[in-house]
Amino acid sequence: MYPSRFGYESPRTIEEAIALLDRGAGEAKVLAGGQSLVPMMKLRFASPEMLIDINNISGLRYHRVDPDGSIHIGALCRHEDLVDSDAIAKHQPTLAAAAPLVADPIVRTRGTFVGSVCHADPQGDWAATMIALGGRIVAQGPKGKREIEMKDFVLGPFQNALAFNEIAIEAVIPAPQGVAQGGYLKLERRVGDFATASVAVALDMVGSKVVRAGIALAGVGGKTIDASDAASVLVGNALTEEIIRKVAEQTAAAAQPRTDHRGSADYKRQIVRTFTSRILTGITNSSQKVA
Repeated sequence: MYPSRFGYESPRTIEEAIALLDRGAGEAKVLAGGQSLVPMMKLRFASPEMLIDINNISGLRYHRVDPDGSIHIGALCRHEDLVDSDAIAKHQPTLAAAAPLVADPIVRTRGTFVGSVCHADPQGDWAATMIALGGRIVAQGPKGKREIEMKDFVLGPFQNALAFNEIAIEAVIPAPQGVAQGGYLKLERRVGDFATASVAVALDMVGSKVVRAGIALAGVGGKTIDASDAASVLVGNALTEEIIRKVAEQTAAAAQPRTDHRGSADYKRQIVRTFTSRILTGITNSSQKVA
């Protein structure tokens, strides 16, 4: 199937792109990597009247770790940039664990981190890591910039909190309150497939104690799931076997899977339980080795 007819613009500045979106009155879409939008257009699940290609806007392909430990990811940062990043590998284990599991090598060369988050696919990897990390999106529109907490950004399946004339120009992950620990595990039928179930865990630790925790799930509900109630059990505690077991149970209870061709609801919930326990146990083992 071919997409519907559409116009195409390639602005050179953010301001020009925003003006085009504003003029489009909700019928224009931003094109960054295009790895989600273009397939949807080919299937006519999306039929924008205008594509606004932001790839010629300079200064948007970056990721950096600031001196305070916060991480900033620009709108044109590709998945592969994060896979190959020594800075991400050193400073943020949850992102580093997720990066090589996003789609496949071909998609990772063009797809963008911010674009994937904005796509808000319930099976998407990056939205789950951003929620677990307590990240936020910087949006820019005709009235200037605003920041949207990631827990408020994903509104539902393929729905985000951006206004029709706003562009997500950056993702920000706050500095850890201690030592950043975490991981990401994903069950997929084959390389490049969407998640049957995945778990993102991000902890800040001081010594053996957890001072901040985030857990999020993909593939097991109508949208990315913020398992904050389960994560809160970790705060103020060490990662004992009892705590890990309790958190794994509560995380599995937060999942909202449906039985389908990928497996039964009970099977997917068990995967969530196992992955949560495995990530937390791995953090405990690595901390003991360092100590």
